[in-house]
Amino acid sequence: MSTATAITAEDVDGYRQELIAYCYRFFGTYADAEDAVQETVLRAWQHRDRFRAEASLRTWLYSIATNACLDMRKAPSRRALPMDLSAPGEVPGSGATLPTLPAESWIGPLPGQQVAAPDDPQQAAELRDSLRLAFIATLQTLPPLQRVVFILRETLSWSAAECAELLNTTVASVNSALTRARRSIGSRHSAAPVRTEGDVRVAEAYVSAFERYDVDELVQLLSAEAVFSMPPFELWLRGRPAIQEWWSGPGAICRGSRVIPTTANGCPAVAVFHPRDDGTFGAFAIHVLEIVAGEIAAITHFMGAEVFADFGLPAELSSHGPLSS
Repeated sequence: MSTATAITAEDVDGYRQELIAYCYRFFGTYADAEDAVQETVLRAWQHRDRFRAEASLRTWLYSIATNACLDMRKAPSRRALPMDLSAPGEVPGSGATLPTLPAESWIGPLPGQQVAAPDDPQQAAELRDSLRLAFIATLQTLPPLQRVVFILRETLSWSAAECAELLNTTVASVNSALTRARRSIGSRHSAAPVRTEGDVRVAEAYVSAFERYDVDELVQLLSAEAVFSMPPFELWLRGRPAIQEWWSGPGAICRGSRVIPTTANGCPAVAVFHPRDDGTFGAFAIHVLEIVAGEIAAITHFMGAEVFADFGLPAELSSHGPLSS
């Protein structure tokens, strides 16, 4: 006869980072993922007497996390990136007001420190690619149940039988949901970029050029069709000329900023602190860099002090605060 087995808070906490990544793929925002994992830990602890010795703790926790995600799903509208909602725009004139959408409209970044990369290089690459911003935005186009099945089957390599057990359904239902999800995603999802040793050097060059605010050098790091977006603003730009115009115009407010390199969604990222009149530097935006074949293919800016807090970064730097190293 099966019997309950004792589990500890440490047992559950050992799965926290991978559950964060799982829930983040579902919601597209770190705050909601963190809430879902907190709820998962609470439910697991409250019902720990139901866990059976012969069962898999990982599967049991994923089952709880899945139910938490499905219970917590909020607005019927999906989160997106600006590129998903409109055609590229043009750099506005001086004094123009840029339209915005509410925070819940947008995909958010996943701080790199919240994800433990596997030691195996192939597994690490697969994890990184499954957290790309464009892929996360594509997942949001799926209905919740299809999204869960696709994440479990395609990004976590669960079997149809394991998914069916977790979701309390049949293998046929899982396979049907996966087929529909693949059909929906197939026309939107592009192949993951191949990472190269040169990508690190490109990220370092971006940090250096941005600190000096050398627009010409920054432009040289871009691919010809690079995209540039700044949620919560609806505007996004495509191509070197448009991005150069932005950096030379409205973007010039970044001149004199201090930056701290970080990571997000498996990509290099840069936390930018703007200079203030009192000599301090205020948290402004985190730039997530998508680098493909040695060129920056996308820069997504995530703005606001709350984003910096998610990354464990301060809201301001003193005049003697650290520069990048």
